[in-house]
Amino acid sequence: MAVKIKLKRLGKIRSPHYRIVVADSRTRRDGRAIEEIGLYHPVQNPSRIEVDSERAQYWLGVGAQPTEPVLAILKLTGDWQKHKGLPAPAPLLVAEPKATRPLFDALGGDDESKGEAITQKKKAEKKDEAAAESASTEA
Repeated sequence: MAVKIKLKRLGKIRSPHYRIVVADSRTRRDGRAIEEIGLYHPVQNPSRIEVDSERAQYWLGVGAQPTEPVLAILKLTGDWQKHKGLPAPAPLLVAEPKATRPLFDALGGDDESKGEAITQKKKAEKKDEAAAESASTEA
């Protein structure tokens, strides 16, 4: 039995996320897996990649072959280099927490609104113009 390390797709149509699984090469993409060894969420910014390094090393050691996408993920995490005995890659970037509305806070804005429209309503303008015209014709 040939064993592959591949991606199992989950999620909605336009928001995919994957699990990195060890499965028989003859099973379907989303079919039964022997073991789940990680997560991959490409939609998040930056992408979320979690791999159980110990289990990945075990399966690579017993001859499981990674697919091309999984091989790229294993190279990013450094598990492939560890398996082959190569130097480790640079560490992955970790997402920095974003400040809530930094530009708004920098301007000194506050959340309290006055509840009034900034521009005048068109009906009010027409009434004002009509009153001005009638006043000029009477004079």
